[in-house]
Order: sequence, then structure tokens, then C-alpha cells
Amino acid sequence: MSDFVLEAEELTKVYTSTLPRKRVTTLANLTLSVRRGETFGLLGPNGAGKTTTQKLFLGLLRPTSGKVKLFGHDPMDPGVRARVGFLPENPYYNTYLTGREFLVFCADLFGIPKAVRDPRIEELLDLVSMREAAGTQLRKYSKGMLQRIGIAQALINDPELVFLDEPTSGLDPLGHRQIGEIIAQLKARGKTLFFNSHIMTDVQQICDRIAILHKGKLVAIGTIDELLQGGESLEDYFVRTIKAADVGVQA
Repeated sequence: MSDFVLEAEELTKVYTSTLPRKRVTTLANLTLSVRRGETFGLLGPNGAGKTTTQKLFLGLLRPTSGKVKLFGHDPMDPGVRARVGFLPENPYYNTYLTGREFLVFCADLFGIPKAVRDPRIEELLDLVSMREAAGTQLRKYSKGMLQRIGIAQALINDPELVFLDEPTSGLDPLGHRQIGEIIAQLKARGKTLFFNSHIMTDVQQICDRIAILHKGKLVAIGTIDELLQGGESLEDYFVRTIKAADVGVQA
């Protein structure tokens, strides 16, 4: 069994607009790998290519060139997808379903037997502290509640690898803390986590390794200890790295 659950090699995505006709490179020659059980954070300014990268990893987009493998296989493989969970940044919900009905719907998409499905749903509701609200329609949920039920759906198939796209975006301090605690619990359970975030304190506390994208290019990768100098914060390092990359681009 390979130690790597995700491997990307020279991954590139180019879009071509029609009016005016123009080629736009959103990701250029990305090479990285994620180890089993690792928590990996992908950072970058808005428009850096983070969401595009996750979609390429998940098989939701096809690369222009390069390749990506999950568990050694094409991410489009149904057997691979069954081992992966995903919380998008802006998920769509049928808001007239209750929280529990939504999780039942998601479990049924995976063909999970009822005998396994029902106790798993109760376990996940406890994990994300949503048992009391499970009978409430999603349209009545707060942003934080939607994020927590979204994490529950990302775990409904008991995935080995979980992708989280800006999981704490737009949350108040309480919701932000709750999501952070859930991610820490998943890490403690040995799940492999790959997430995008702008919240540097979260990344610094939780991640084993990070990568920084800027204008579609990888500009830094390593452990927190490898990258930070002295008492430097991750935020300071991030700003310094982006500025240095801009100088390199302009040179």
C-alpha cells in the first residue's frame, strides 16, 4: 500500500475565453503529494487557483496537462470516489429537507445499507453537535449549522480522504471555533485532510504541511517548522512569500 493518497504531477489548467479570445492559466505545473493520515493546508490569495486545484484533485475538472492520482488511481474512478469526502465552499442544499433527511439522502447516494446508515448518521450528528437540530429544516439553519451538517455529509461514507474548501469562511467566532474543533477531532481519528483556508491561525495549529499558491503557481511547500523563521507567524511568512513571488514575476 502506497504511503501517498494524493499525487499530482505537473498539473496544469488553462481556460480559453471567446470574446476576446484569450488563454488564461489558472494552475501551472503543480507537483505535490499528500501522505496517508496527513493534514495538508493549501493557502493563497483570492484567485490563486486553490478551488481549481481541489476540483482537479476530485475529478470535477479535467487538467489541460499533467496528471493526478488518488490512492494510485484516476479520481474519476467510482471506487476512488467512494473513499473521498468533500465539503465545497458554497454547497447547495435542498433547504426543505431536515438535517437528518439530508444525511439519509446523501447516504442513499452511496448505497449505504440502512443498518449501517442510521447509526452512522447518529454518530455524525453527535460529532458535529447537531443532534438537537436534526429534525429542523435546513432553511432554518444558521451559516455555522449548515457548515456543520455539510461536514457530516462529507463524512457519511466514512472516507479515507476529506477535502474541505474554506470550511470556516463567513462564520462568527463561535461557529469558527466549532468547525476548528471538528477538524481537530477528524485529525485525531487519523483521517487524511486536505483543506483550503484563509485563516492562518487554523492552518498553523492543525496542519502537518502546507503549500502556498500564487497566480496559479506553487511558491512554497513544507512543514510549519521548515518554513517559519524564528518567532515568525504563518501570516507574516505568507505575506513575505507572496511579496517575494510578485517581485520574481515582475523581474
